[in-house]
Amino acid sequence: MNYLEKYKSKVVTAEKAASLIKSNMIVEYAPWVPAPVKFDIALGKRAGEPGLEHVNVRGGSTFRKPDIFTNDPEGKTFNYGVWYFSGLDRKLAATPRSVPYYVCNYHEVPHYGKREELRHKWPDVFVSQTTPMDNSGFFNFGVGNSHNKDYASNAKIVIIEVNKNIPKCYGGFGEGLNLDEIDYIIEEGDPSPIVVTPPPGAPTPQEMEIARLIVEEIQDGSCLQLGIGNMPNTIGVELAKSDLKDLGIQTEMFCEAFVNLYQAGKITNRNKAIDKYKSGYTFAVGTQALLDFMNENPNLASFPVDYLNDPARIRANPKVMSINNLLEVDLFTQVCSETSGYRQISGSGGQLDYAAGAYESEGGKSFLAFSSTYIDKNGKMHSRVRPTLTTGAVVTTPRTAVHWLVTEYGKVNVKGMSNWERAEAIISIAHPDFRDDLIKEAEKMGMWHQSSKIR
Repeated sequence: MNYLEKYKSKVVTAEKAASLIKSNMIVEYAPWVPAPVKFDIALGKRAGEPGLEHVNVRGGSTFRKPDIFTNDPEGKTFNYGVWYFSGLDRKLAATPRSVPYYVCNYHEVPHYGKREELRHKWPDVFVSQTTPMDNSGFFNFGVGNSHNKDYASNAKIVIIEVNKNIPKCYGGFGEGLNLDEIDYIIEEGDPSPIVVTPPPGAPTPQEMEIARLIVEEIQDGSCLQLGIGNMPNTIGVELAKSDLKDLGIQTEMFCEAFVNLYQAGKITNRNKAIDKYKSGYTFAVGTQALLDFMNENPNLASFPVDYLNDPARIRANPKVMSINNLLEVDLFTQVCSETSGYRQISGSGGQLDYAAGAYESEGGKSFLAFSSTYIDKNGKMHSRVRPTLTTGAVVTTPRTAVHWLVTEYGKVNVKGMSNWERAEAIISIAHPDFRDDLIKEAEKMGMWHQSSKIR
């Protein structure tokens, strides 16, 4: 049987594919851009079906409200949880049904089905959008590599939706599936629109100053990781304006700023020790212009997250510069980057992976950057530097892994410092309006001495 005949034998309607789901199954939706649409719509129609219950569906970040959620507001048929919260996930979590968050260091996600004690967490069914089949019988995941290959390879049933709007992105490895690895193909109807986001907003004066402080620390030949959010993008834009050259990329998320860096001629990847001359990433979310840039771009290579985010592999490259956000930090230098009190905001992602890997890289640095304050919905200003973390806030990066902290008021390298020195250092880059109160709290906590310099 040739490719075309074999392909035709696997084509089914979305309704037929959805009919394969049974009670108590684990169904894995590919994360990020390749998340299924037609399959989800068809599966959502089965909400409330007699005898169908406790179907556990996992996704990455949600950018389109799933029909399994909309059609099942009480969660009687489907449970839906994610590995990383998006803005939409925060809204869904605020409904009576809510959304659970699967706690993880991102690079560990593909491992969960490989460990014997976690085999029960392996999906029964894996579903993803892909590009149409090429002449070699291969379907590409596009800008979402992540854990897809491992989960598809170990699922009992593999279903794909072909979509010509998905960009074709080269590996690396793990970037897609061969026809022989797929059980069912959904192709009917018009192709689904893919997830795109608006361009990043204009940077604030605080973000501009933070970017300036960090760019001062970056050298020719550095290997960059930029996290999610406006702050890392601002730093990328400033790097594009700099005199730096021969930069490399090994990053969890490929973001808009990297396009600017390529267009400015800053990226060569020639100084990387591994994956030399290639910009490595595991997923991307962004504008249509970003996705167009990534389509069939031989300068880029997607990899599974357990390869790309492995701290040992991160540190193998010299001068790794990891730049991420945080939500709050306390005087112990414990960092919360994912919750607001008890409320899940994002996820652990790969922040700890890169904090550890970058610090251990030869000449590498890990930066956690944040504006010193935020304004609440009532217009009141609050400090992101706190005596202790807010009740309910989780530690994303433990104090032992924190390297550089940067606000618009300065930057401090806390490695090798005592807890007293750390408290003094972090107060020195807090907003001036809050420093006296922070000093008083440090005194109460036994972390301040008369010899300390800030008064």
